[in-house]
Amino acid sequence: MPETEVMHFIGLMSGTSVDGIDAVLVSLSAGNRPVLVTTHAHPIDAATRGEIQALMREGPNEIERLGELDMALGELFAEAANAAIKKAGLAKKDIHAIGSHGQTLRHRPCAGHPFTIQIGNPSVIAERTGITTVADFRARDMAAGGQGAPMVPAFHHQMFHSPQRNRAIINIGGIANVTYLPADTLQPVMGFDTGPGNTLLDQWINQHYARAHDEAGQWATSGRVSSELLGKLLADPYFRASPPKSTGREHFNMEWLQAHLKKLATPLSAADVQATLLQLTAQSIAQSIREFLPQTQEAYVCGGGAHNRTLMAALAGHMSSMTVATTDKLGLSPDWVEAAAFAWLAHQTLESQPGNLPSVTGAKRAVILGGIYPA
Repeated sequence: MPETEVMHFIGLMSGTSVDGIDAVLVSLSAGNRPVLVTTHAHPIDAATRGEIQALMREGPNEIERLGELDMALGELFAEAANAAIKKAGLAKKDIHAIGSHGQTLRHRPCAGHPFTIQIGNPSVIAERTGITTVADFRARDMAAGGQGAPMVPAFHHQMFHSPQRNRAIINIGGIANVTYLPADTLQPVMGFDTGPGNTLLDQWINQHYARAHDEAGQWATSGRVSSELLGKLLADPYFRASPPKSTGREHFNMEWLQAHLKKLATPLSAADVQATLLQLTAQSIAQSIREFLPQTQEAYVCGGGAHNRTLMAALAGHMSSMTVATTDKLGLSPDWVEAAAFAWLAHQTLESQPGNLPSVTGAKRAVILGGIYPA
């Protein structure tokens, strides 16, 4: 691609929190960081959200339900892309390609035959938008022996690397992950899932108050942290496992939490559980950075967790030796980092450039990610 040529890409992302589809339109030119042109938050209706969450667990008639939901989500992702184009005041011919992460339903990197499933049919997206679509990014990394996650550290390096400071980029979505960006480019970029981010917090408040999330962590502040429960949760072997590693709601879910609650000597109030879950997220992130990324000098948070003031304060308290802020400080809103990453990854794919980092996922080699669905 000529250095002076600017191309527009769309990135689409729906995370494990299932709180909507993030759509971004970015401009890209050779050798430069992506520039955010416009953003769009596209809703997922309650019935579809419920079906997504149901299919995240084992259940009856899964293949039929998955097939229909795959097509339905393809329509929603296409709507999100079209809305972003309209909002930007551009024509479809101005968009070079769409990068769609899709919606993760299962992520089993440690299965006998490791697999990962993201739906939101890219053929539907390409057909409804008339734009070449790149999707299914995780599977090729798994085929190369990797975890298939995290997928965004290469983008983090492109956007946020500092030649002066060792940085950690912490994404707190449903699951939390961290990317380590050493100032010295001769050192490898590292990254892994640290454990639950918002997923348990969201599911617990939804179970008790039918709310999608705990706004700013207010409910958590009304409870008291149970050291007994927190200790049991943090004793999970996942937290001690060395990277590369990745996880999901298959592991950290309500069944996992309920199994620990049943072992308590004294029952807790719902607010106390919420307060403890918030500390679980904060402590597991901080503990992971101390143990596996001890050279970190500053940390920047993105994802929905960046808006949870109580969680951010807890995280800063556990990481008091360094700066803890959001990626706003680095010029990109925490709400749009992941969607922008998949726009960038689509560009990498179409330029026949690798998108994974073996030092992060454990893959045997760097590979070109995703399948291409022409317009």
